[in-house]
Amino acid sequence: MAETIPQMYIEIAQRQPDVNAQLSKDAEGKFQPTSYGTLLKEVGICAHGLHSLGIRRGDNVGFISDNRKEWLIADLAMLGLGAADVPRGCDATAQEIAYILSWSECATVILENDRQLQKILDIKAGRLPFGSQSLKEAPYAHLKTLILFEPPSPSVVEQATDAGLSILIFSTIMREGRSLYEKDPEFFRNEAAKGRRDDIATIIYTSGTTGDPKGVMLSHGNFLHQTEYLPSLIGVKSGDVFLSVLPVWHSFERVTQYIILQAGATIAYSKPVGPILLADMQAVQPQWFTSVPRIWESIKDSVYKTIRQSGGVKKTMFSMFVGIGEAQAYFRNMLLDRLPKFSPRSRVVDIAVSIIPFVLLTPLRALGDVLVFKKIKEKLGKGFIAGISGGGALPPSVDKFFDALGILILEGYGLTETAPVLGVRLKTHPVTGTVGPIHRGTEIRIVDERGKVLPAGEKGVIQVRGPQVMLGYYRRPDLTAKILSGDGWLDTGDLGMLTIHGEIKIVGRAKDTIVLRGGENIEPVPIEQRLCESLYIQQAVVLGQDQRYLAALIVPREEALIQWAEENEIPFVDYASLLEQPVAKELIDSEINACVSMKNGFKPFERIFRFALLPTPFEPGRELSAKQELKRHAINELYRNQIRSLFAE
Repeated sequence: MAETIPQMYIEIAQRQPDVNAQLSKDAEGKFQPTSYGTLLKEVGICAHGLHSLGIRRGDNVGFISDNRKEWLIADLAMLGLGAADVPRGCDATAQEIAYILSWSECATVILENDRQLQKILDIKAGRLPFGSQSLKEAPYAHLKTLILFEPPSPSVVEQATDAGLSILIFSTIMREGRSLYEKDPEFFRNEAAKGRRDDIATIIYTSGTTGDPKGVMLSHGNFLHQTEYLPSLIGVKSGDVFLSVLPVWHSFERVTQYIILQAGATIAYSKPVGPILLADMQAVQPQWFTSVPRIWESIKDSVYKTIRQSGGVKKTMFSMFVGIGEAQAYFRNMLLDRLPKFSPRSRVVDIAVSIIPFVLLTPLRALGDVLVFKKIKEKLGKGFIAGISGGGALPPSVDKFFDALGILILEGYGLTETAPVLGVRLKTHPVTGTVGPIHRGTEIRIVDERGKVLPAGEKGVIQVRGPQVMLGYYRRPDLTAKILSGDGWLDTGDLGMLTIHGEIKIVGRAKDTIVLRGGENIEPVPIEQRLCESLYIQQAVVLGQDQRYLAALIVPREEALIQWAEENEIPFVDYASLLEQPVAKELIDSEINACVSMKNGFKPFERIFRFALLPTPFEPGRELSAKQELKRHAINELYRNQIRSLFAE
């Protein structure tokens, strides 16, 4: 049995060298195949090239790039050499990249293009503020070599050279590696054979409560535990095509690609942009599609937009058949025991209640499939089997919509710290409203605030233990100890409950991290701290769990706001009426945009899109704890109506 990801790939490639491993677009936008055998040779060539630069077992290599054919080549080559990659996407800020690569002490970094190189140079030259107090030395103190997938401009090369950095092009590395490969074609296999299951494969950084990211150390074994059983669990087989649109540096897409390779399937690289994605669906006819909830939601919205524009009979007929489809799916799920059970329920009663409505609705549902649903499903491709959704909770309305159409979505659950899959609905028995059962070899328990293990049907914090649980946070044993117990139990920070059959239902988050529907992980504390630096903002709560965007509850500084109003001769009766004034809201809006901006190191998806003004400051025992910390769950309950309006469409 393979002990590392490269060993696993070598075994598969030798078994089926002629099957397509990758489908990537050429300069004309047409998909070109790369077989398992050809990819193995390219990985071997790359390994020679990287080894000639001095990359050795135990090294950390930075990797700042989005999805592309070369990503997997470089990844497998590095892992085969025994190095660990430290990945991030091109949307990372300069400050974020500086911290991640410096904290990991990376001497070599692979970059997609010179825009990523410019981010490094701006911090290194002091043109942008860095700000991290965690590093005891200057940013990039260890950095020596930069490898770019795309050739950089001469001016950027000149800046890098002046900064004492060596710039290389990936194609040059491959050219040098090819000559070495011809002399020793077994080099990569021999190096890969030295790897062990507990070797670190990657260090993926997630946001920390202090604002500095924390590096999750994942071993080859963490990933292999999932590649060894998930393909058979969901029914993936050799030759199946997956459409890849999620950021490959993220743990969800990362393990998906390894699962594809283990199954001998094919990766087709696309983009999460509607017209591109749907066109690529038609071009490659995938069987599988992994995505975040936001993509499924956008597909649903696109369908409804088209129907609204059609109007008339089409709109009426569509609404009617969707309603029929949802009802038929509900009774079908009851009949087949696919509804979650949190307490014992009679199967005889379920069957008796559901069978007649199911039988009556099925012909109407079939008619809807012919008249309406078939055209929608064809956009996903004729061979489409199922979508896999992760990186955030799938909205129930979206889940029900696709179930009504007869499009299977397998919702999953996990964390970066668990590499990441903990559960996913079974293809053969998808229980709605859950993320499936915990998987083989993994333990789960639901505990209350005192650590007492709770029975099925009771809500508490999810804790897990198993082979996919991380080794710890890189160079942060203090943070590791807070989330990982001595006997291996990981506190997920998520609130959930178990069905009597062991499926998991996620009901909320005990920790502060916000996950948007697009899968973006956002730490609210740094944003809130920045907002409260405004002269006019006293307190702020950032919201957005499982939503499209961030919003906030804002408590203005009453005295400062009244003074501003008087100075600007803005009439108002009392403070409450002042908060309703459009000019007051415009002031707070401008303050929010000034505080939370890319200039201040925030990403576009960390913007606050909507906000509500609260007249009364938060108080201990109500919105605040005794330590003056925000009680987020209490705030969600107390301001339920205001929060609902912030996310109303």
